[in-house]
Amino acid sequence: MKKYHSTTSPFEQRIGYYRAVRHGQQIFVSGTTAVDPTSPPSAPKILFPGDARQQAQVALTECIKAVQALGGKGAESIVRVRMFVARNDICGDVGEGFRQVLGKQNGEEFGAAATMIVVHDGFIDRDMLVEIEVDAIV
Repeated sequence: MKKYHSTTSPFEQRIGYYRAVRHGQQIFVSGTTAVDPTSPPSAPKILFPGDARQQAQVALTECIKAVQALGGKGAESIVRVRMFVARNDICGDVGEGFRQVLGKQNGEEFGAAATMIVVHDGFIDRDMLVEIEVDAIV
């Protein structure tokens, strides 16, 4: 049986998807961006325009919260990360945001398989620099 997790993201409301779905021991988190959850679906506001590192950190933190909401431990439950990036020149910044959230923490490493893909036509909003999906096992 599937379990679902929703947030107040204006994109979830506008498009009609779930932030995350759990099926058995697997959790799949939808593409997540640094969007202001209090902004209306008709005019979503992207947080930290121009700062790919901070957008990556916000998106990954939201992904971790979604994993926890469906019974995962958090970062340690994540096994795969897919990072979709707006431009080649910000890949290093997105990677730094990834390291700060899912890298070494308190002397421990939370490892995950990861892929970074540059999306040449951009995202649904011009201020988005990164969108991140994660898969977790609990």
